[in-house]
Amino acid sequence: MKVIKFGGSSMADAKQFKKVANIVISDPERRVVVVSAPGKRGENDTKVTDMLISLAETVRDGGDIGEGIDEVVSRYESIAKDLKLDRSIVFTIRADIISRIANRNEEYPKFLDSMKAAGEDNSAKLMAAYLKSRGQNAEYVNPKDAGLYLTTEFGNAQVLPESYALLKKLLEKKTLIIFPGFFGYSKDGDVVTFSRGGSDVTGGILAAALNADVYENFTDVDFVYAANPHIVDKPFPIPLFTYEEMRELSYGGFSVLHEEALAPVYSLGIPVNIRNTNNPDAPGTFIVADDKAPKSTFPVVGIAADKGFLTIHVYKYMMNREIGFGRRLLQILEEEGISYEHTPSGIDSISVIIRESNCPKDKLDRVTEKIRATLNVNSVNVVHNQAIVMLVGRGMTKSVGIAARAAEAFNRAGININMINQGSSEVSIMFGVEDADAKPAVKALYEEFFD
Repeated sequence: MKVIKFGGSSMADAKQFKKVANIVISDPERRVVVVSAPGKRGENDTKVTDMLISLAETVRDGGDIGEGIDEVVSRYESIAKDLKLDRSIVFTIRADIISRIANRNEEYPKFLDSMKAAGEDNSAKLMAAYLKSRGQNAEYVNPKDAGLYLTTEFGNAQVLPESYALLKKLLEKKTLIIFPGFFGYSKDGDVVTFSRGGSDVTGGILAAALNADVYENFTDVDFVYAANPHIVDKPFPIPLFTYEEMRELSYGGFSVLHEEALAPVYSLGIPVNIRNTNNPDAPGTFIVADDKAPKSTFPVVGIAADKGFLTIHVYKYMMNREIGFGRRLLQILEEEGISYEHTPSGIDSISVIIRESNCPKDKLDRVTEKIRATLNVNSVNVVHNQAIVMLVGRGMTKSVGIAARAAEAFNRAGININMINQGSSEVSIMFGVEDADAKPAVKALYEEFFD
């Protein structure tokens, strides 16, 4: 049995809907289909999720919502019309959008999640209707009815453990299940979404709950490539990654798969197959457990970069002799509800790397003041506009001089390294650079390890 997920580009218009349906129907083992909201139809188009966010903002600000509702519904209506579906599905979608607005909560993050979830929810209803029109025994399943419960973290939720046993009951259904991605429900009954791109996570959760043989994730590329094709021209295709390699690359900015999508399937060893909706005959890239992967022939399999970080540099003379200093420093972040990414350190200094989005100015000001006031440090400095660049490959553990080659590549490109950090598993090396150097850094590393 296969769980299969389709991204926004695969759901963008009627032509893509037909491709998706053909892929689903072609293999009877594809029993559970997870869909995203319709994505862009072209370079200058707008994703439905972005339309819904804009509509939510209009509602919040007391603006005229009529045009926004029409804009969202028209995207679904154009798909339904081209698929020759009964107009009743369009009326259902319009009523759903209006109902979400009418029943809005004064707490904006909660209302925003409800609006964002409408993209995937109505996409699933539309896909189920289309598959039925083609003679399939398809059924739209709402995440609440199925038992997908999440933490009450609006916009950044995580699955609750009890969900897996509840979702397993989907195996009792004899229908083709069409399941909306990206959202679930809190135990209080509120709609809660994962972070952006979270339909990948929904697919992973369902694959684990149903113990699928494979989790197929359809997007718009034939393979996962060694580097971003928008940065490197015609990068090397990689047919196989391990979970750990892909997790590192997703964290580092690979947009092909959400960084949390592998967590549910990891412990069960369920393989993930990244494939192309527009070229379904291509085998795609497999992501497998470490012990299922053949010996790597490359020291490096991927290079990724992500922007939008800040670094808090803390210096205190004789820091290494002060028991509990690191714990107390991180406790200050915890008290402000800030998660950190990395903490490279020296004997008298420690740096904490944080995503800018997790640390608005008011929190940052409080954190730096608490560090000065409670830890009695010599200095606290904050550096903005930082990027991280990830060099990933399990073959690095058996190769000498990888870090030296990377440093020399940066040197040739005139890029200054602010920080370097290698994990204990030696599967990745992370470099800290200025935001402006992120793309040149990827190019430099690609030329060194692949060209």
